[in-house]
Amino acid sequence: MPDLLLKNGHVIDPANNRDEIADLLIQRGHIARIEPHIAASAETFDVSGQIVVPGLIDMHVHLRDPGSPEKETIKTGCEAAAAGGFTSVACLPNTEPPMDSPEIVQYIVQQAKSADARVYPIACATEKMQGEKLTDTDALLKAGAVGFSDDGLPIESESLMRQLLERSAASDFAIYPHSEVFELTRGGHMHKGTVSRELGLKGMPAEGEAAMNARDIELVRQTRGRLHILHLSVKRAAELVRRAKAEGLPVTCEASPHHIALIDEDVRVLGTAGKMSPPLRSNKDREAVIAGLQDGTVDALATDHAPHTIKEKLGAFTSAPNGILGLETAVGVLFTKLVHTDLLPLSDTIAKLTIEPARILGIEGGSLSLGKPADITVIDPDLEWIVDANQFKSKSRNTPFHGWSLKGRATMTILGGRVTYKQ
Repeated sequence: MPDLLLKNGHVIDPANNRDEIADLLIQRGHIARIEPHIAASAETFDVSGQIVVPGLIDMHVHLRDPGSPEKETIKTGCEAAAAGGFTSVACLPNTEPPMDSPEIVQYIVQQAKSADARVYPIACATEKMQGEKLTDTDALLKAGAVGFSDDGLPIESESLMRQLLERSAASDFAIYPHSEVFELTRGGHMHKGTVSRELGLKGMPAEGEAAMNARDIELVRQTRGRLHILHLSVKRAAELVRRAKAEGLPVTCEASPHHIALIDEDVRVLGTAGKMSPPLRSNKDREAVIAGLQDGTVDALATDHAPHTIKEKLGAFTSAPNGILGLETAVGVLFTKLVHTDLLPLSDTIAKLTIEPARILGIEGGSLSLGKPADITVIDPDLEWIVDANQFKSKSRNTPFHGWSLKGRATMTILGGRVTYKQ
C-alpha cells in the first residue's frame, strides 16, 4: 500500500475543530501529518478547491445479504458506499434469514473484511423479527453487533421494549427502532393528507410515527437506556426529541436526505420511486426536520439505502415495496438542498455524516485524528452532475433522483489508506 499525500485541500474535521487549508499525509494506512506544505515521498493528489473530511459514515443501510443477492450484496453495497464517499456503514437486520443469530452476524463481518467499506451489523431485537421474544443480545454483541432493531417493523410490545432498554442501560448499546403504531398506519401506502386523498390511496398519519416515539421516550425516562430514532420524518417527533434532549435523556435521532429533498406532493410525479416508510411527508414536516438539523435536535444524517429490483418497483403503488437507494446520491442531495442553500453550515453537515454517527454507534472513525486509520473522503462541493441510475455501483436502480442536477460530489474515497473510489 503506497503512502498518499493530499495537497492543498480544505480540511474539515469537526471532531477536532479543524477547518483549514492544509496537506494530509497518509503513511502505512494511517493519518501521519496534517499541515501546510508537506514534502514527502508519496503518491500525490492535488485536491485544491475540494474539501477533505473524515470518511463518511452511513448509520442506516440495507445490504440485503444474506438472502437477496439480486438486489444487493455486501460487496456491491460497499462499492456503492465508496462511490458515494462512505467508508463505514451500519446495516439493518431485515435479511433472509433475519440477523438474529451470532452466525449471521459473523457471516456479515467476515464478508465485509474484503469489501470497500467497514460494515457494522445492527442485529435483530427480537427473534426472527416477530416481536415475541428478545434475541440473545450478549451473544450478538460478542459476535460483532453494535446495536439492535427490528427495522421495518416496530417493537410493538411495551414490555419487550422496556426489557431491551434495560439491557441497553446495563450494557451501553443503543436501540434503533422503526417508529410506527400499526393500529394507526396499517394498510397505508403514503402520508395521509390532501395528496393521498386525491390519489385515492390509504394514508399513514404523522401521529402513527410520533405516538411510538412518545412511548419509547417515556420508557427511556424510566430505564435510562439509549434510544436512537431512525429516519425521523414528522414535526411532532422532532418536538418530542427536542424536549427529551432538554431533559437530558439519552435520545438521539437521524434524518434521511429524501425527507429533506422531497415531500408527499412529489409522489404524484415519482410514483413508486417515491414510496417508502416512513413516507414522504408534508412540507410542514420537512421544514421541522430541517429546523431539527439546524438546532441539533437531529444528530445524524443517514440514507436508509434500500435496494429493490426494477420489477418490484414497476408494480402497482399499493403492492410495490417501500424504499429507495441513497448511498450514491446522499452527498449531492445534501449539498444541493442544505449546504448550497445556507440551511445548514458545511461543518455541521459533515459532523452529522462523521463524528455524530460514530459516537452514536460507538465505533472508531469519524475524525482525522493523527495516528488513526486513514478513512478519508474528498468532496468537490461545486461539482455539478446529473444523476444516472444506470451508472450506479449498486445492483439496484430504485431512486427518485434519476435525472436530477446536483451540486457536490465525492471525488475520492480512502479506506484505511486504500483508494476505494476515485472519479
